[in-house]
Amino acid sequence: MNSMTGFGRAKLENGGREYLVEIRSVNHKYADITVRLPRNLLYLEDKIRKAVLNRVARGKIEIFINYANYSIEGKNIMINKELAKLYIKELTELAEENNMPSGLRAVEISKMPDVLNVSLQEESLEMIWQEVSKCLESALDNFIEMRIAEGTQIKKDLEKRLQNIDENVDKIFDFSTGLVEEYIVKLEERIKEILKTDVVDKARLAQEMVIYSDKCSVEEELTRLKSHTTQFKKLLQEQKPCGKKLDFLVQEMNREVNTIGSKSGKLEITNLVIELKTQLEDIREQIQNIE
Repeated sequence: MNSMTGFGRAKLENGGREYLVEIRSVNHKYADITVRLPRNLLYLEDKIRKAVLNRVARGKIEIFINYANYSIEGKNIMINKELAKLYIKELTELAEENNMPSGLRAVEISKMPDVLNVSLQEESLEMIWQEVSKCLESALDNFIEMRIAEGTQIKKDLEKRLQNIDENVDKIFDFSTGLVEEYIVKLEERIKEILKTDVVDKARLAQEMVIYSDKCSVEEELTRLKSHTTQFKKLLQEQKPCGKKLDFLVQEMNREVNTIGSKSGKLEITNLVIELKTQLEDIREQIQNIE
C-alpha cells in the first residue's frame, strides 16, 4: 500500500553534464503531473510524464529538473553572420552620426541577441534523455520508497480501526438479539396497564411482534457490514493501488451504519452506532492519502 504524499531526489553527473531531479506529491483523485524543465530540455516533457505514469497511479505530482552542460560533446556553434553584419552596419552608422568612435569588435557583436547560438546534435539529444531517464528513475525509487513507508503506517492504523469496528458490530449483534422479546414483554405489560386486564389478545400480540421484528431487525445490515470489513481487509493486502475501492467501501459501510442507527431503539446500540460513525470518518480521512 502506497501513500499519495512523498518526496524523492536524485543527482547525476557525467562528462561535464549535471542533472538534479526532485519529485514531490500530495493527494489527488487522479494522476495530475506537472513537469518543470529548463528551456533546452522541454522536448523531454512527454517522455518524463510517461515514465512517471508507468510507476505512479494517483496523486498531484510535481517534477523539478535542473540541468547544466559544461561539456563540448555534441554541441554545435552557429553564428548568424547576416544578422551580425546588420548589427555592425547599424552600430557604425550610429557612431558616425554622433561623432563617436565605433571600435566594434567581433566579441562584442557575438553578444548581440541571436547572433551566437549553441545547438545540440541529434545523437546528443538522445544521450541526454538516457541520462535524464537514469536520474529520474533514481528519484522515483526514493520517491516511491517514501510513499511505501508512509503507506505501511496508514495500513497498520486502518487494520487497528477495522478491528474496533468488528468488535462493535459483535456488540450490536448481541444487543439486538433479544430486542423483539423485550419489546413484546413491554408491550404486553403496557396493554395490561392501560386496559386494566390480564387478558391479552395473543393473535394481535403476535401480529405486532412480526411488524416490530421486521421494522427493527438489523441482522441484514450487520451481515453486510461484516462482509464489507472482510473485503476491506483483503484490499489492504493487495499489491496494487486500492484507494478508490476503499473509498467506495467506506461509503457503503456508512450507509449500513446509518440504517442500523435509524432502526435501533436501544440506547446501547445508538451509542455503538455513534462510535462506528466516528471510526468510519477517521478511516475515510486516512484513505484519502492512499494511492
